Amino acid sequence: MKEQNEMLTFIQESIEKKSFVKLTLSSPFEKSSTLVNVYIRQVIIKNESFFSFTYRYKTNDQTKNLSFEKGLTEIQSLILSSFKTIYLFSTSGDFALLTSKKGGCTIQKKKASFTVSPDNTHDRQKTKRVSNDKFYLRQLNITDSEGVIIPKMADKYRQINKYLEIIDGLVSSVTLPDEINIVDMGSGKGYLTFALYDFLTSEKNLNVTVTGIELRTELVDFCNDVANSCGFDKLSFICKPIEEYSEKKIDVLIALHACDTATDDAIHKGILSDAHLIICAPCCHKQIRQQVKGIEQESPLLKYGIFKERQFEMVTDTIRALIMEKNNYNTKVFEFISNEHTRKNIMLVGTKSLKKNNIDVIKEKIDHLKKSYHINFHYLETLK
Repeated sequence: MKEQNEMLTFIQESIEKKSFVKLTLSSPFEKSSTLVNVYIRQVIIKNESFFSFTYRYKTNDQTKNLSFEKGLTEIQSLILSSFKTIYLFSTSGDFALLTSKKGGCTIQKKKASFTVSPDNTHDRQKTKRVSNDKFYLRQLNITDSEGVIIPKMADKYRQINKYLEIIDGLVSSVTLPDEINIVDMGSGKGYLTFALYDFLTSEKNLNVTVTGIELRTELVDFCNDVANSCGFDKLSFICKPIEEYSEKKIDVLIALHACDTATDDAIHKGILSDAHLIICAPCCHKQIRQQVKGIEQESPLLKYGIFKERQFEMVTDTIRALIMEKNNYNTKVFEFISNEHTRKNIMLVGTKSLKKNNIDVIKEKIDHLKKSYHINFHYLETLK
């Protein structure tokens, strides 16, 4: 009991001196116990300190956060009645309480394994590219009149911040002219288009003109009204099909969730204008899937409908990327947002390169893919 109380004193002192790192408990007194280990650390939740307990059972883990007072009581109970081996790690030293089979206790002291206390922040603080007091968010019904995120729009708000995080990195990675012309093809209700314009003008201090292209007249009218009410002088929306847009100067081409071959029309416009940056989040992928419908595929992966759909989505976007590379773009594909929010979560990005790519090698790759999957043509190839 003396050694156990001494160990509790070491724990309490390490907390008071802010040298506590973690506590681990193992070797249960009861051999039949399903609780194998307990791991304890400090966390800060909403600016308050807690103990975070991870109880490791034979079949699962359970986590519980307790206030300091309740946490110390729980630690005392576990040390006195549940575990024979206790390790305290602190920046001032490591301490071990060891209980023998006969019940004898010893305390060992060693040099500190950790010289710096860990970051105890439990709530991850993510940098937000857009604050929720922005007027355009209210106009788009993402926030209420007091700037509070409307619950059903919380995912959209997270998507906007993720999108701006990606845009921030992409825009910084290329050399753009002093006056930047950005075209957002398939802008929809404009959530991301408004966020892009505001971020680049007010946060990055760039001279940008942003044009949204959208087929639905009611959305174009709505977005233009919001742009006017926000005083976004260089943001406008046009009602027309992507393939009919004729502006030759496009520095940044964006096409997020433009359906099926509309993505290809957008990429083609970007390539024709030698856009510095092409950013797409493809959607639907019907063209190739319909083309190979009824054709037996050799790969056993394509026996099942759901795998076939996903495989041809990948094939479609891979050929898109290769065609962009044929036109001297460096390409990359990555996850836009988490799968839990939408399956339309792949982003395809092309950055214009001064280095000439080997067109013959790229053509061979495209031809090999088409032959492997019995594809006659990719729509993007047909655009001239």
